[in-house]
Amino acid sequence: MARFRYKMQNILSIKEKMETQAKQAFAEAKRKLDLEQEALDRLFLKREEIERHAVEVLQGDLDLHEIEDSQMSRIICDQRIEEQKHRVNRATLELETARSLLEEAVKERKTHEKLKEKQFDEFVREENRTESKTIDELTTYTYGQKVTENG
Repeated sequence: MARFRYKMQNILSIKEKMETQAKQAFAEAKRKLDLEQEALDRLFLKREEIERHAVEVLQGDLDLHEIEDSQMSRIICDQRIEEQKHRVNRATLELETARSLLEEAVKERKTHEKLKEKQFDEFVREENRTESKTIDELTTYTYGQKVTENG
């Protein structure tokens, strides 16, 4: 039997590499989103801590300077939270972009794999036809030899 050779194997290999790169880019975007989300969660915890401290300041002896510091801390923390929310949104968009690129790479690879599979099936059918033809010729020859020997 002849050896099967896919004519576009180099393209399929490139598509597989592109898919691997897309998977890595997606994983990196996911990791970045996770880090940004963790930072946002830490800021929320810090704001809760600042608010608890503000309540303690208001319940104790009234120190105007400490009350102002507490309010400024809360304002600064809220600003940081808003900035971090923007970072999370950007990271989310990057993740969606990476996801769509990954889906496209997977689709292209699968398309080439299907082409390879179809080409292999056609190769197998052609090999079977050739083998069948060879067997028929051999049978005809063998039968012809027996007829001439007996005839």
